[in-house]
Amino acid sequence: MKHQTEQYPLLGQIDNPEQLKALKPEQLPQLCRELRDDIIQELSQNPGHFAASMGAVDLTVALHYVYNTPYDRIVWDVGHQAYGHKILTGRRDQFCTNRKLKGIAPFPTPVESEYDTFACGHASNSISAALGMAVSAMQKGENNRHVVAVIGDGSMSGGLAFEGLNNVSSTPNNLLIILNDNNMSIDRSVGGMKQYLFNLTTSNSYNQLRFKVSRLLMKMGLLNDERRKALIRFANSLKSMAAMQQNIFEGMNIRYFGPIDGHDVVKLARVLKDIKELRGPKILHLHTVKGKGYTPAEKNPEVWHAPGRFNPATGERIKEDESQKPPKFQDVFGETLVELAEKNPRIVGVTPAMPSGCSMNLLMAKMPERTFDVGIAEGHAATFSGGMAKEGMIPFCNIYSSFMQRAYDNVIHDIALLRLPVVLCLDRAGLVGEDGATHHGAFDLACLRPIPNLTIASPRNEHELRRLMYTAQLPGQGPFVIRYPRGRGVLVDWRCPLEEVPVGKGVRLKEGNSIAVITLGPIAYTAARAIARAEELLQASAEKKSVAHYDLRFLKPMDEEVLQEVAQKYQRIITIEDGVRSGGMGSAVLEWMNDHGYTPHITRLGLPDHFVEHGSVAELQQICGIDEESIVKAILEQ
Repeated sequence: MKHQTEQYPLLGQIDNPEQLKALKPEQLPQLCRELRDDIIQELSQNPGHFAASMGAVDLTVALHYVYNTPYDRIVWDVGHQAYGHKILTGRRDQFCTNRKLKGIAPFPTPVESEYDTFACGHASNSISAALGMAVSAMQKGENNRHVVAVIGDGSMSGGLAFEGLNNVSSTPNNLLIILNDNNMSIDRSVGGMKQYLFNLTTSNSYNQLRFKVSRLLMKMGLLNDERRKALIRFANSLKSMAAMQQNIFEGMNIRYFGPIDGHDVVKLARVLKDIKELRGPKILHLHTVKGKGYTPAEKNPEVWHAPGRFNPATGERIKEDESQKPPKFQDVFGETLVELAEKNPRIVGVTPAMPSGCSMNLLMAKMPERTFDVGIAEGHAATFSGGMAKEGMIPFCNIYSSFMQRAYDNVIHDIALLRLPVVLCLDRAGLVGEDGATHHGAFDLACLRPIPNLTIASPRNEHELRRLMYTAQLPGQGPFVIRYPRGRGVLVDWRCPLEEVPVGKGVRLKEGNSIAVITLGPIAYTAARAIARAEELLQASAEKKSVAHYDLRFLKPMDEEVLQEVAQKYQRIITIEDGVRSGGMGSAVLEWMNDHGYTPHITRLGLPDHFVEHGSVAELQQICGIDEESIVKAILEQ
């Protein structure tokens, strides 16, 4: 603590927001500088989401300075911007454990702290959740409880944010929505809302004058709620005519303040204090810079969204030699998509705000007119793809597995129902590691399996991914799901001819005489190593047992010939998948065996029926019982 106090004279003395409130307003800029430096030093060694949190430091300080947290509720959207919030709310000493197993969580969660008011790993939910809290406070008579939603301009493009705004405008509430507008999401934010926010101007002096006049009239008894609403509508009309543009928020009867400089912490605290007691819904629009306070991040915020380890003095990112390593699955996807699009003019690419994250930026660079970043709007991405497919295109729609959950009905109603040829590429399937429970791609197999007309496949390596992508765009395939994990594959020499894969056909990887192991996806390699180790021990026994290994490759349709072969030859079966055990591939095998009158003993290995915490992929695989050691144990127990 002494070292902290010497290095950070203000931050070193703050363990909670009450201590923050003891500062004078003119001390806040120094606190912001110290907080930024602390984030820089910590994240240079323990990587995380960097640029967004740097950009939100001033807002974070101002919020905790003005509001009575945790009694007053601050609802963060996504949570990429919340590292400063964690540090100021009693977790500075633990921040070095951020994203590590048993350490503090990567995103705010009420499980960890009373200052974290809601789960925020997926975008666009803050307005709806905060409105629920604001209405609840009114219902319970907690008229002195303030609720604030903090949402970025990228998250504002999500449909749920618009649904929340619509309800905010028609439901009695005193919610404050803070729009943190940095013209960025992860890649640069896109769409009409981005351009609208960029151009939007409203006089802050006008808003302050209107606030003071309305407060005076209310005190004099000359203004009630009905008259106030009528005056707001009239004033909004006059302002729209004068500015020659309509303010979308005030058009919904939501008071608008801004835009103001989101890095002037003293002014920001003063404005928050001024509008704190205003009745009715309000929006405060801030202009901020992603990566503020660290020049390399300000110049290249896309790279510095999550830069990995770096030298804090020079900004040089610390990279490993990757020349002899297998590529990332996402890069194989991106390269292969370009190859396919060059040969098939009907192919287009669709991504919800993740062109660099899924490597669709490669197609975007070569064929920008055939690549569509639709913003943080997964449901729209799916339906938009369905619309293009209906008219003859072949969309490759790449959505992270955990985010595909947000487009479930769209897949059913707008793609599968009409059997439209949309290729849904689910990146980050299975355990993703340090991003934790909100980001693990745990549920896609189980939730997509019951949907009619879908083909669902998972490649075990890069060659399989390329061939499945080629197969998916062939005539007559219909909707085709390809799921693959975050991170690297296994093949350094990953390029291969693009050849058709027989749909619904698995492959026997190894013969055996005693036990059959069935896998789906890249976990086949972990299983293969476990089988080799287990067989060394089994061969020492008198029975000379050996283990067969099958890669199912397709969850739907499943290879019934493979399943029949396994059923007739083996009474002991182990299924292994990097997805939830309930309802996944193992359940599908169990159902098929039962439906066809076979009764082998089946052990299903997969993710457990609870949300999996954050940590390295290797650590989490061990916890979930799908690592090499656990598979060896399962084989020997058979």
